[in-house]
Amino acid sequence: MERQVFPFSSRQAFQQQLRLCLSRAERRLRLFDPDFALWDLGTGEVEAILRPFLLGGGGIALLAHSDALLERQCPRLLRLLTQFGHRFECRVSSKNLRHLTDSFCIADDLHLVRRFHSDHLRGEAVFDSEADTRLCAERFAGMWLEAEPGLHPSTAGL
Repeated sequence: MERQVFPFSSRQAFQQQLRLCLSRAERRLRLFDPDFALWDLGTGEVEAILRPFLLGGGGIALLAHSDALLERQCPRLLRLLTQFGHRFECRVSSKNLRHLTDSFCIADDLHLVRRFHSDHLRGEAVFDSEADTRLCAERFAGMWLEAEPGLHPSTAGL
């Protein structure tokens, strides 16, 4: 496949590219955002993408500065976490990383949706390019090692 790049600057375009990236994942998803407020992870549409992915053996690593919004507003996501806890892990970043303000989703080290700053919608989706995902993947790996356990079924009251 040839590298494809799609800039975006609206919530609708971000949602469209994010869902496309999620749906292209076959093995692994890594997601980072300070709070996931604009991701709509609690919707039925996202659940319909993630459930077959998890059933097929895929794994999700989700990292946030705060998981409070996910716990309050994403019951479908929490249900997936309960059902697929062995393939789905959420962590909260360490305090020394709270200054990080970008936001990204990496699928299979091949597809990337990235907002340059979590307070803004400007960003880009890049598909079929391992080179474009490499920096975010390396950053995610470092942040993940320093992160603390976040949401899990017992903290969500499930």
